Amino acid sequence: MSDEVAVEAGTEREELEAELVGRREAALAKVVKFGDPVLNSRASPIAEVGPELRAEAERMIAIMRDAMGVGLAATQLGLLRRVLVFQAGPDCPPTALVNPAIEWLSEEALVAEEGCLSLPRVAMDVERPLHARIGALDLEGERLTIEASGLEARVLQHEIDHLDGVLILDRAPREQRRAALRALREGGSYAPPAPDVEPTTGGGEHHREPRADA
Repeated sequence: MSDEVAVEAGTEREELEAELVGRREAALAKVVKFGDPVLNSRASPIAEVGPELRAEAERMIAIMRDAMGVGLAATQLGLLRRVLVFQAGPDCPPTALVNPAIEWLSEEALVAEEGCLSLPRVAMDVERPLHARIGALDLEGERLTIEASGLEARVLQHEIDHLDGVLILDRAPREQRRAALRALREGGSYAPPAPDVEPTTGGGEHHREPRADA
């Protein structure tokens, strides 16, 4: 590769990165942040699935993708409606769930680091069941059931928590919650310390993966 071609490729890469950063900032600006009471409110069930809801779900998916998140609940956009979207991996199709409900959770649990698009620059350790069964409607009003494990199960539990007015602040260890609240109030950042290798009292194991915001 010639120096000229290398410079051109580098410039294109920088321009693409700048575009992605700009799109992420624009998307995050649409997400309700910590301190807004809507995040502590329970969303209402949706009575009718139609074109308006499908358009809303498409908008949510676009915001989620631009924000580089793996999930988004309607409450995070200030809408008290029980709908969420998620994409628990780059090879997974984005999916919208209407009136989602947890039908079953495994006894096996795992502690992992979670971030949240509504809690900028903050991450906390959260223990959640490793497997979950979720019932919901799709965007055509048809009943569906999702048997989820790992990251997918965690994302779905995180987003359903949002629809119930529950944040990761409510599920994190007390020390982490206090430190995260301080960071949020002061405009700083917080991430949990390196995990211990011992199991937690709840039976879950500490596990640290690359953080995925939802």
